[in-house]
Amino acid sequence: MASKLNGMSPEEAYFALGNLVAEQPDLAAGELTPEQKAWLRRAAALVQSSASLADAIQFRLALENLNGLLRARHAKTIAGIVQRALAKAELEVPPEARGAFIAANNAFDVFAAVRKVLNTAEADVLLVDAQVDATVLTDYAVLAPQTAAVRLLTGRDEHKASLDAAARNWQQRFGDERPLAIRIADAQMLPDQSIVLDNFTVWLLGASFSDLAKDKRTTLMRLTPEAAQEKIASYAAVWEDAEPMEIE
Repeated sequence: MASKLNGMSPEEAYFALGNLVAEQPDLAAGELTPEQKAWLRRAAALVQSSASLADAIQFRLALENLNGLLRARHAKTIAGIVQRALAKAELEVPPEARGAFIAANNAFDVFAAVRKVLNTAEADVLLVDAQVDATVLTDYAVLAPQTAAVRLLTGRDEHKASLDAAARNWQQRFGDERPLAIRIADAQMLPDQSIVLDNFTVWLLGASFSDLAKDKRTTLMRLTPEAAQEKIASYAAVWEDAEPMEIE
């Protein structure tokens, strides 16, 4: 029987650890910021309650020596232990709740993760990102199944020219076989980078589509059904008021 973690249900513990992984800062160098220290306190509490005794001891030692000469090694140890705690927590939740967090540590992992997510779409894919360039279409939208229409909700920024060109190329290449619609909204209305599948499932990305392959690591997080429906309703309202981008 699954045990409770600090009074949390197995599902709550799983998402707490998943959020911890998604928000993991770079601890390998520099003065620790208040945000990093807060993250480490959260990590210490969750690891103490959920990890194995050996990992809990190793985590404490790595934390105590984080500012020492072997800073990078201890940071890597902390990250590894948190990942193992998440994997352990995932085994305690129902099968339908598993797989809500996908960690990508390099460009290859990023493409594989996004492809895995997009492949589950059937009829509609909505990509949400206030600041994108052509790569959102050339590198990511093309990974969606050919049966799915693609929609992009973005903001006004300096990359509009490259996005225009990529959209025209998409139209020339696919035509009506793979419908594409782009709308431009106020960037302040789009605080997240997301993939919405069939108006049902929402994945949050840890970076903009234009930066995904540049970052050393990022995480894709699937929202709970309740949170997903709230997010989808919010996007629908923004989409309705956004300005359609003409694709010729």
